[in-house]
Amino acid sequence: MHEESGIWTEKYRPKDFSDIKGQAEIVRKVKAFVDQKNMPHVLFTGPAGVGKTSLSLVIARRLFGEGWRDNFLELNASDERGIDVVRVKVKDFARTKAIGDVPFKIVYLDECDALTKDAQQALRRTMENYTQTTRFILSCNYSSKIIDPIQSRCAVFRFQPLPKEDVLAIIDTIAKNEGVVVDTDAKSALYEVSGGDCRRLENIFQSCAAIAEGRITGQIVYSMASVAHPKEVKEILDLALGNKFIEARAKLLDTMLKYGLSGLDIIKQFQKELWNLDVPPRSKVALIDKCGEIEFRMVEGSDEYVQLEALLAHVAASRY
Repeated sequence: MHEESGIWTEKYRPKDFSDIKGQAEIVRKVKAFVDQKNMPHVLFTGPAGVGKTSLSLVIARRLFGEGWRDNFLELNASDERGIDVVRVKVKDFARTKAIGDVPFKIVYLDECDALTKDAQQALRRTMENYTQTTRFILSCNYSSKIIDPIQSRCAVFRFQPLPKEDVLAIIDTIAKNEGVVVDTDAKSALYEVSGGDCRRLENIFQSCAAIAEGRITGQIVYSMASVAHPKEVKEILDLALGNKFIEARAKLLDTMLKYGLSGLDIIKQFQKELWNLDVPPRSKVALIDKCGEIEFRMVEGSDEYVQLEALLAHVAASRY
């Protein structure tokens, strides 16, 4: 099991191309490579939990069958990010021939945007020298952190967060297999808090199932994810908009304590709910701009309660 995975995450990890959700175009192209038993170096880039590692493991299983572990080297570059890992581990694996009828082995470097620039230069040269015996699959969250010589040697595939219909399908599949009852509000909540991240979805889902007494509700999901219920966030803003600043301030403090939220957590939820306020569009834009300014001030060390009260004051003033 991968160190970042929960039990359900590993249990429901895709085993075949048809199991990869939300990345149909990428899967189609990669499957064509695998069917020909030939592929270029590839770079998978995109947010966490959208199937980059899972697709890499599926590629290895389909190419090498039962002996895939002998022909597949997986390294997490965020743990081993120096030049030595490229010069020693990667090079030692890459210089030997593959076992079986596929003419190359695969090196999978996860989170390779954490590699130092020197390590990336060494990797570039290694990719160049061992193309006959090894293909590299590089995975990262930010392709801009990968040097251009590496990007030019790879076919780049950009993964997207999972769309809502695929997330709901995953929820239904897991709920059926695990015998868990999930109401409609909980499904919407799971999608909202996961943000299209399947790994986060499954870990929160498993945690909710452990504490729920027969039925998972939206309130359980928000509580487990340490996220305030959108209705409560909207209520805070509506109180401020209704010129009830003291009540809005009290509700804000109560909500933050109830869910254990930091200022940065709640400001992101405010930013989402501001669009639903009954104020002119120009006022909404001004409030969004204020959210960005206040978040910056928090990151720089300003008192989060003072900054959040300032935002509520701007919400109250937006009506006038």
